[in-house]
Amino acid sequence: MLYQNLARPVLFRIGRGDAERAHETTLRWLTRLSSQRQARNALIKLNQLSAPVTVCGIPFPNPIGLAAGMDKNGVATGAWPALGFGFAEIGTVTAQPQPGNPQPRMFRMRRSEGIVNRMGFNNEGAQALAARLTAAPAVNCPLGISIGKSKVVPLEGAIEDYLTSMRFLYPFADYIAINVSSPNTPGLRQLQDAGALRALLGALRTEGVRLAAGRQPRPVLVKIAPDLTEPAMAQLLEVCLESGVAGVIATNTTIGRDGVDPSDDAIAAEPGGMSGKPLTQISREIVRFVHRETNGTLPIIGSGGIMSPDDAQAMFDAGASLVQLYSGLVYNGPGLVRGSVRRYRSSARKGAHTSHSR
Repeated sequence: MLYQNLARPVLFRIGRGDAERAHETTLRWLTRLSSQRQARNALIKLNQLSAPVTVCGIPFPNPIGLAAGMDKNGVATGAWPALGFGFAEIGTVTAQPQPGNPQPRMFRMRRSEGIVNRMGFNNEGAQALAARLTAAPAVNCPLGISIGKSKVVPLEGAIEDYLTSMRFLYPFADYIAINVSSPNTPGLRQLQDAGALRALLGALRTEGVRLAAGRQPRPVLVKIAPDLTEPAMAQLLEVCLESGVAGVIATNTTIGRDGVDPSDDAIAAEPGGMSGKPLTQISREIVRFVHRETNGTLPIIGSGGIMSPDDAQAMFDAGASLVQLYSGLVYNGPGLVRGSVRRYRSSARKGAHTSHSR
């Protein structure tokens, strides 16, 4: 409650309540922490609770991770394990640097504990991220990198655009997440169609083998939208299995507005993707569908609406191997990370948790 009663009110007043200003201010603080080795290492010992799992061949110190979108440019990679995370996914990054959509582009729905954003993959580009990671301190947890399509690149050029990002960032990623599901880049979700996705994943798989140079290629995971119909999602999963994808991330933000408190209707009317508590049940049901549809053979990172340790555990119970936080961190602070690890460990000790490690 310390975060909710003291820290959150201060953060929510930054920039006269501008959510993006608060986001950038928080990142500046965490960037400083990332560069302070002694303080960072002390916090890692204090906060990064142990609950080891192996997923996609990667050993994770615990299964609670940071979702993409929080640290698009990888400026605070050393800080995330200091907050207790067992892994962090940075990005989404594009091959070409881009400013994203016009501001304001991030809005809080306080009563609903949700966020609407239309950021538009604002980032400094894959080459700049690679240079930053070359000089960054060692990260005490696995690092995923989410890549997306540059806005100025037409859909017919998407494959080469993704490949460019992959080539720059491959040496730094423990896994690579393919974002074809953000609602904020025009036309991007068309890449979830079976033919387009099959071509993209085939090219990425071939390039991954080449970049691995005889070693085991980095796992590639596909991030899916929560707005697909079940038949469309089943078809997408079939393509993923055919293409040798290592896993899926379920889910991205939604263009729907179910579950919004009426007091937040004006903000909900803003265009963009919605995350947070209104997505809790939706993303959990999609994780359950993916697990059932693939007979538990495809590892799942559950993401979307994890606002409490119980929400995290419900994701594991639905079939997730790992979970990621974003909006829950904004509304409930880093205590949510530790609480979720403790809840996972408690469930495992009681035998109520079925391991979905791969």
